[in-house]
Amino acid sequence: MRNATLPTLFIPHGGGPCFFMDWPGDPHMWDRMADFLRELHTSIGMRPKAILIISGHWEEEAFTVGTASHPELIYDYYGFPAHTYQLDYAAPGAPELALRVQALLDEAGLPTRTDNQRGWDHGVFIPLKVMFPQADIPVLQLSMKNGLDPEEHLRAGAALQTLRDEGVLIIGSGMSFHNMRGFSPDFHEASAEFDDWLATMATQPQETRSAMLQDWQNAPHARQVQPHPDHLLPLMVAAGAAGADAGARIFQDTVMNVVVSALAFGTFGAGENATETAEEARAA
Repeated sequence: MRNATLPTLFIPHGGGPCFFMDWPGDPHMWDRMADFLRELHTSIGMRPKAILIISGHWEEEAFTVGTASHPELIYDYYGFPAHTYQLDYAAPGAPELALRVQALLDEAGLPTRTDNQRGWDHGVFIPLKVMFPQADIPVLQLSMKNGLDPEEHLRAGAALQTLRDEGVLIIGSGMSFHNMRGFSPDFHEASAEFDDWLATMATQPQETRSAMLQDWQNAPHARQVQPHPDHLLPLMVAAGAAGADAGARIFQDTVMNVVVSALAFGTFGAGENATETAEEARAA
């Protein structure tokens, strides 16, 4: 164990069950991303006691926590090989953590709800099945709030920051590029410029970073890259939970002709892969 405070993460969860099938036209399309997710645990610094994950596939009228002890899986992808609808991920739920999360959000003036019926969508079980295949760490999914207001999601993350000191790994699961009509060479340059904006944003002091995220629509090619920002808003929660901790881009790849990446905030990795300290980021 290297540190007592876990980092926060914004990870790509790929396309449907991409890590568990041969992708048409290029069976190895998602291999680098899968390898990155598979090795993430070595850079986190300690084994999480629980995982709190926000997926780009769950929106509710209010921030909602799943309270089921053993959530089922939602195969919310279509047209994939039959075996991908038989995938399992039997990690336990985290109903006690759900109560803690609900209390923290309520204290921050963010109304909450609970849901003891909803299962985990593929933005949860697909990346976690790669990251933590033993499925022995309790998992809690938190919804996004309808309207996808960046400021509200940053506030939600900030309210949950103390969980990092309690062994909870906070993950935003989405995609830095998510335009279902834009996975073509025509969008490569736009995706790369937006991705570089994300990388710069991550290194900024907390106040600047939050201002940039609240104004994300004015980032380069923002609406081309994220026409509906459901896969970007999980980043807001991860960044809000980072507090004053600086971040960095920790992974980048080109898949389906566009650039996608992952970010970490707080102490992450070692050596060349380590995130910068806040002082180093400000001096850069």
